[in-house]
Amino acid sequence: MPKQTFFHLPKDKQDTLIQSARKEFSRVPLHEASIANIIKDAGIPRGSFYQYFEDKEDLFYYLLSRLSQINYEKFVSTLKTHDGDLFNTFIDSFQLMIKYLRNPEHQNLFKNAFLNMNYKMQNTLANNIYEEDQKRRYLDMVNLINVSNLSIKDEQELHHVIKIINAVTFHNLVQMFVKDLSDEETLQNYISQLDLLKRGLYKVEHQ
Repeated sequence: MPKQTFFHLPKDKQDTLIQSARKEFSRVPLHEASIANIIKDAGIPRGSFYQYFEDKEDLFYYLLSRLSQINYEKFVSTLKTHDGDLFNTFIDSFQLMIKYLRNPEHQNLFKNAFLNMNYKMQNTLANNIYEEDQKRRYLDMVNLINVSNLSIKDEQELHHVIKIINAVTFHNLVQMFVKDLSDEETLQNYISQLDLLKRGLYKVEHQ
């Protein structure tokens, strides 16, 4: 997270730095990104940068967390629209994510992120539910889910279901970029995999 000095900046200066970061992380993956390029574009000295962020990783994950917050809000809104239906919500949200990722403003940034995906990136994009504020929002979201049509025993199993679907979601987004799939191919693969989860994988013989 940024240091408090960043949040004390006027909003226009915050936005300028974030836009410069977005430009650099869209140009190259995180490990190749240059703080020198970011501060030059933002028009700030190097010393000021370190008053706001620990390093480029700190800035990168803050940028991802801001973007993931937008997706989280859309997910919750879609969940309400579908009266808590988890599978329909994930499918609709996935379509919105494809559209969002294809937007020229975001495409290269997310392409670089997904092609270099690691556990921390996935957690950040999944809204950092291990942090206190995110835990609260996660619980608020869980309470919106209609569990009456899910074959689960308790909240712990619901948590596992969400983690499994999240893993499938990120896998398909990575594949979209790795295999250069069309939107239609990406969506069809995703729907097929969620349908398998929905039906269950173990065949029960009739007595």
